Amino acid sequence: MDISASILSVKEEEAIHTFYRLELAHIDYFHIDVMDGKFVKNNTAEIMKIYSDNLKNITNIPLDVHLMVQDVKRYVDIFSSNEPKCITFHLEAAKGKQEVLDLINYIKQYSKVGISIKPNTNVEDVYEYLPLIHNVLVMTVEPGKGGQALIPETIEKIKTLKKYIEENNLDTEIEADGGIGLDNIKELKEAGIDIAVVGTTLINAKDYKYTVNKLREG
Repeated sequence: MDISASILSVKEEEAIHTFYRLELAHIDYFHIDVMDGKFVKNNTAEIMKIYSDNLKNITNIPLDVHLMVQDVKRYVDIFSSNEPKCITFHLEAAKGKQEVLDLINYIKQYSKVGISIKPNTNVEDVYEYLPLIHNVLVMTVEPGKGGQALIPETIEKIKTLKKYIEENNLDTEIEADGGIGLDNIKELKEAGIDIAVVGTTLINAKDYKYTVNKLREG
């Protein structure tokens, strides 16, 4: 299981030092939470662009860009210059099937593509797109701010999604994001996630390497 470190709660004055510490802890991805103040309440686009530019200059660890925005193409254009490994957009941001397909094709010009779903969105809504995308990001909290508690019902969605992927011989990865820590990582791993997005649990830890290893062990 891979660990994608959410840098949403990183303090700007400590950013470069924190990024180096995360790199030394051998995380698999830097998770870039891009919010526009419209799709979700908070607006992090400016600081996340600064962080992404910094990371491009100091590390080879890939960027995992999560767009919590209404105007998906606009932010794909902004963040694609950082050469992310994957850009994920929200199913709920698209107005119908054709726009979802258009966005998938648009993002594929720049990176792998993922679709994210909110806790209240039915997991079945993403099934038809699975053969076309690299990963599904299941939000285990309401998107928009860090430090929330994981919603237990979302674990069942992950299990359902995993079962469907296996039964249909798909290689789509499952990523989970929100409220993930040492107390619930084992349950999520058993449910079938391939990538865990971890924010405050990791950023606030004293020993990053120890915490990353513990998370990976589940």
